[in-house]
Amino acid sequence: MEGFGWYTYEITKRLVQNHPEHEFVFFFDRSFDQKFIFGPNVTPIVLSPPARHPFLFIYWFEVAIKRALKKHKIDVFFSPDGYLSLGSNVPQIAVIHDINFEHYPKDLPYSALKYLKHYVPKFAKKADKIITVSNYSKEDLIKQYQLPSEKITVAWNGASDHFKPLDEAEKILVRKKYSNGLPYFLFVGAIHPRKNVKRLIEAFVHFKKETKSATQLVIVGESLWKNNPLDLQLSEEERQDIHFTGHLPIDELSKITASAFALTYVPYFEGFGIPLVEAMKCGTPIISGNLTSLPEVAENAALYCNPFDVNDISARMTEFCTHPALQEQLSQAALERSKAFSWDYSAEIVWKEIENLASN
Repeated sequence: MEGFGWYTYEITKRLVQNHPEHEFVFFFDRSFDQKFIFGPNVTPIVLSPPARHPFLFIYWFEVAIKRALKKHKIDVFFSPDGYLSLGSNVPQIAVIHDINFEHYPKDLPYSALKYLKHYVPKFAKKADKIITVSNYSKEDLIKQYQLPSEKITVAWNGASDHFKPLDEAEKILVRKKYSNGLPYFLFVGAIHPRKNVKRLIEAFVHFKKETKSATQLVIVGESLWKNNPLDLQLSEEERQDIHFTGHLPIDELSKITASAFALTYVPYFEGFGIPLVEAMKCGTPIISGNLTSLPEVAENAALYCNPFDVNDISARMTEFCTHPALQEQLSQAALERSKAFSWDYSAEIVWKEIENLASN
């Protein structure tokens, strides 16, 4: 799963398990895996049609969800991806993670962009409460949609307890599996334009030419929009140092994160950045972009660069590699900073907002 998926999983699991005295109705748009039914107080409902296109989003939320909210006598509708039913009078909470499409519209396919530009402002106005995942995103929502500050609550994301430090013997096994046994920089996330993977690869190639380092680059993730290939012209020699894994199960992802030389995470727009917290929990040093929410999340646990400047990204890689004391400093800072993030705490904030809305 990507960020939205993990958010939904981690938060709803805690809501259900921490509040057995309440009934939860989960709405799905397709058949579901039983592992997502977190307790006997969950009633799963499949609503048609499968909403996998903006046109179907409209029908699903304005017809299917509206009817279901009324039929099942729902007290509060909680939407972890921020889409609401504009025609329903049921109190609604929207989790709006970020509004990247307002700043970089060219990064999205036309149909998705048109839907988001038209409906997200309406969802923001309609919501009785908005939850977002960083102070950056809160200020962005206030400015973009002229919303009152008190309407928006910030609850930072967390990371799974699978992410933890590994001993050197385990790291060696992971490197043998993924990076020819060599140290590696790591990227985790969708291969989407705003994740800036193309510039990251260009910076890595430049770093290799300048330093002759044996360090590899491992990229975990798959394309979010199939019509956005990276379109990179790389030699066969350059390709041999770059390893694409596709999606990995969380057990494997946690190992590959803990074994990395550093996480190189340089999106030019991010509402939060869960891979930062995953890396911090492992004690993995971070090279991060210096824009949007990323400095808020990583604070002193990262070495920062301009994500639009390939030379600057490359220079930070070189700086990191040539200063062992910096590597240790960032590793220790990462472990300390990771203590600020907890799915348990985030779920408590969400529950308080649900409870407040229900009681009112």
